[in-house]
Amino acid sequence: MQRVRIVDIARELGVSTATVSNVIHGKTKKISDATVKRVQKLLEEKQYIPSMAGLLLAQNDSRIIGIVINNHGKYEGHVLEDPFVSASLNALSIEIEKSGYFMMVKTTTRLSDVVKFASMWNMEGMVIIGFCQEEYLELRQFMHIPFVVYDGFFENAADEINGTNAANEIDSINDSDNAAAARLCNLTIDNYDGGLQAGRHLKGLGHQLALCLSDNEICMDAQRIRGFLEGFGAENTDLLLIPMQKELRRTFYEQHFQFIRKHTAVFAVSDYYAIDFMQFLQEKGVAVPRDVSIIGFDDTPICQQLVPALTTVRQDAASRAASALLALRELKQGTPFQQPGMLPVQLVLRDSTAPCKISK
Repeated sequence: MQRVRIVDIARELGVSTATVSNVIHGKTKKISDATVKRVQKLLEEKQYIPSMAGLLLAQNDSRIIGIVINNHGKYEGHVLEDPFVSASLNALSIEIEKSGYFMMVKTTTRLSDVVKFASMWNMEGMVIIGFCQEEYLELRQFMHIPFVVYDGFFENAADEINGTNAANEIDSINDSDNAAAARLCNLTIDNYDGGLQAGRHLKGLGHQLALCLSDNEICMDAQRIRGFLEGFGAENTDLLLIPMQKELRRTFYEQHFQFIRKHTAVFAVSDYYAIDFMQFLQEKGVAVPRDVSIIGFDDTPICQQLVPALTTVRQDAASRAASALLALRELKQGTPFQQPGMLPVQLVLRDSTAPCKISK
């Protein structure tokens, strides 16, 4: 069946295409009621389906919320398959739908793509996932719509803006930068406390030597590591910086296997790395948690389906998504907006941790 076009409707009724377009988009103040009814009647009879892009862009409020995800090299081209990313998108999709908005998703590594994406679709707000502080500071200079830093690092942004000290979030912005500040919400979780809870739990189980797995020592992973070192004890923790690529990481584990086996406890800065490491150990005949206890971070849905189920630090995806939409609405309305404090996290105990049975 051939798609009905605006020009077809206009030709059959003997009106201009602009008149038909205005009826479709609800701009009927200058059109007679009789003409409006004729156009609407024929649109219904012909089962005209408008272009969603044209419909949204023609409105003053597009009702589009853009989600931009950093397509970092560590995802090896599969960023949307990452458990944390997919869980976040699911939670955001639910909240955006409930709020009567549309969601558009883009993956990129370039900040210029973010600005272009926002302007092309006349977006009302954006949620940006996975970038770091310098990138957000640059981005906020070019963005003219509200946006939420959803999962990324923005620890000392107030230092950059004010020349004041800030520990974990944006607390204040000086008057000269109020306009930019009014467009930005830093929605961060308590990464440090998550690491702290994990460290204290493993220490409480009697483990004396722990391994911390991460592919970097910066941004939010650095906060998780620092928290773990505080909770377990820096003097009893070894940091193992692992390759991002899966094949290289597996070779790395093989090369460091004897060193790894000296540890009875492992904290990984993400569930992905925790699960990947647990699989490696099981293939090597190392039992979890009998020989090694493992804790991840994020509490993605797959954690409960593993054998053993993974002990991990939970961040509430639904609550975080709801907070993101609330922040965007308040920023758009221009109402007085208080930057939220860090969202809490919780250690969820499952079967991958147990009391230490080996004296090291």
